[in-house]
Amino acid sequence: MRKMELARHAAANIVLAGILLAGSGCKHGSLPPNHGFPEASEVSDWSRTGEVRTFAAADLWKYNDGDAEKYIKAGVQSASTAEYKAKDQTEVVADIYTMSNAAGAKTIFESEPTGDAKSAGVGDASRLYKQSLTFRTGAYLVRIVAFQESPQLEQELVELGKGIERKLSH
Repeated sequence: MRKMELARHAAANIVLAGILLAGSGCKHGSLPPNHGFPEASEVSDWSRTGEVRTFAAADLWKYNDGDAEKYIKAGVQSASTAEYKAKDQTEVVADIYTMSNAAGAKTIFESEPTGDAKSAGVGDASRLYKQSLTFRTGAYLVRIVAFQESPQLEQELVELGKGIERKLSH
């Protein structure tokens, strides 16, 4: 009888460990590592600096504290972020928000002010500002923000945005 009790206890521990491991995997979001973020060879003049960080919807406040609730209401599943540097030393941060569907990406995109933005021809819809590019493609909302200005910044942002769009469509 004691052996049976120990076997049940061991089986319960194995099941619990499996649940905990599966749950911890979910915290990394729905994008596989580096999905959507091009490597240096895929977008000329750009190289990723550092690791891709991903936040599950429940942990989005750790990265995007002020707007996390807005994204959660729109159906965000995860947010991934990576930093890039151009050959001219321009530095940017690129964020990819994976939504549960295209309507969620559209909701967030349309909720933001247009200001003096122009279309950049990236994704399903895009807005190019002086130091940033925001676009949506399918269930993804992408935001690229530069830390400084440069004469060719708009062209560089569009180039990186198109590289991300290509990666997301594969």
